[in-house]
Amino acid sequence: MVSGAEIYVVKPGDTVDAIAGIFSVDVKEIIEDNQLIYPYELAIGQSLFIDLGTRNAGRSIRSVGYAYPFISRWVLQQTLPYLSELAIFSYGFTTEGYLLAPALPDDWMLALAYEYGTQAILTLTPFGADGQFSNQLIHTVINNEAAVNRLINELLYVMGIKGYSGVDIDFEYILAEDRDVFTEFVRRIAERMRENGYHTSVALAPKTSAEQKGLLYEGKDYGALGEAADHVLLMTYEWGYTYGPPMAVAPVNQVRRVVEYAVTEIPTEKIDLGIPNYGYDWPLPFERGVTAAVTIGNIQAVRIAIEQGVPIRFDSLSASPFFLYDMEETEHEVWFEDVRSLQQKFELIKEFDLGGCGYWQIMRWFRANWLLLSKNFYIQK
Repeated sequence: MVSGAEIYVVKPGDTVDAIAGIFSVDVKEIIEDNQLIYPYELAIGQSLFIDLGTRNAGRSIRSVGYAYPFISRWVLQQTLPYLSELAIFSYGFTTEGYLLAPALPDDWMLALAYEYGTQAILTLTPFGADGQFSNQLIHTVINNEAAVNRLINELLYVMGIKGYSGVDIDFEYILAEDRDVFTEFVRRIAERMRENGYHTSVALAPKTSAEQKGLLYEGKDYGALGEAADHVLLMTYEWGYTYGPPMAVAPVNQVRRVVEYAVTEIPTEKIDLGIPNYGYDWPLPFERGVTAAVTIGNIQAVRIAIEQGVPIRFDSLSASPFFLYDMEETEHEVWFEDVRSLQQKFELIKEFDLGGCGYWQIMRWFRANWLLLSKNFYIQK
């Protein structure tokens, strides 16, 4: 268990007052730290963060959080003390390499980030007209010398006038034929960024081997991209996703496999472990192509369990919480993250001596996560 904190799993008959008595802590702290709502009901199996007041966080790590410009100002203010980098999502580009700004202003986010000593990062994404990742847009631009030069120059211009500290390249579904060209594209951006005092990160699909097949994986060369970029994000989430069958979003057994491969290709200090800050609620029975899960927050998931009067269970293999409930004659299955599942991921960061973690995304405030993170590590600023 992490020094300076305890994770308590609620048992039948427990109350907040009784739990506070067990650990000799203030009831109000448990309520605030776990975002409990009056009259402070608890779900059996719910994991509570208990702050014991001491701190021995060990080494420092990089902490990155992705956010859209429509994030609540209050949520961002609460989160920034725990972030090394705020990755603002996102800038796009045209087939000619002209940079496209986010739909909403981002200046206020940069100003707030620097107020808290957090670096603002420009996230670059290849979204097509349908709002989805477009490998054709990627293919067109990275194979066009003039477009690449234009895009790099536009990035440098915007970063300079706005005050960004770096760029994050979040490209997905890269064609296998574009693998080496994409690596060269990242290398060129990273070199130009370093020349101008900026840094470059790149998001990596969660591969478990160099030969892994599939559109998500074949266009990403872990070793070469890890060498080109200053640091990388392992997107170790979305095993459970909106249109897939009910399961853990980031099962630790699968996450471990990705990390075990990544450290054979990339220096550990360059690797950030991806962590989801959300869960999913699936209606049952699941039917592929028909069933769609609803994205929910981790605090919201616990509230559902409390309101429905059902216990929260914990899957030991995936190290993830889940529960079932019935509503309007429909059964539901919910998987989410809690302090137990998060601690398992923090232990992976320690075990493999990774450089940090990256949260997709920070739009919902989950106080216990950040408190637990700060008990495990010091956050680089």
